[in-house]
Amino acid sequence: MFHVNRWAAVFVGAAGDKAEEGLGCLRTMVPVVNAIPGALFGRSAARKLEKILREGASTAGCAAEAEYAIRFITMLVEKNSFGNINTVLQRIEKILDERKGILNVTAESAFPPDEALKEELRRQIAGRTGAAEIKMNWRLVPELLGGYRLRIGAFYVDASLKGQVEKLSADLESAVVDTTAGTTPDVGKVN
Repeated sequence: MFHVNRWAAVFVGAAGDKAEEGLGCLRTMVPVVNAIPGALFGRSAARKLEKILREGASTAGCAAEAEYAIRFITMLVEKNSFGNINTVLQRIEKILDERKGILNVTAESAFPPDEALKEELRRQIAGRTGAAEIKMNWRLVPELLGGYRLRIGAFYVDASLKGQVEKLSADLESAVVDTTAGTTPDVGKVN
């Protein structure tokens, strides 16, 4: 089983204060590795790849930070795990963002949001979380019908029309089940 969080943490830990630059080098090296034809796995492939990357790093202009990236990529290739590189890159970026106080938010809406809505959501989220900066990744999901959904880490907010209809349906279904079981639902009951 591949552990994305562990691999990302290893890279960030090894690179230390050069992790941001190292991530940049990783991003420039991944297309190079992907362009190499044939199977890339095992110790011998990793050693050949290391040589190619070292030669390329000196011409790419990130020789100092490249060491972390080269070692990391060769370890992934050696462990037959290079196919997970994009997920690892995303996790490394997330770790670095968290260190800088940047909060990543995934937002979904039925229609493209206007700038006013984006700014209002950023302001409210920053106010409630204390994040220094909010990075929003918007996705269009037409089946939401209207409104939006937000994912902030493990926290989830559904302010979509679809979500409201589903909640209403569940509430009505629950009320019907209560009445068929011989109990009276608390709908409209005054104490």
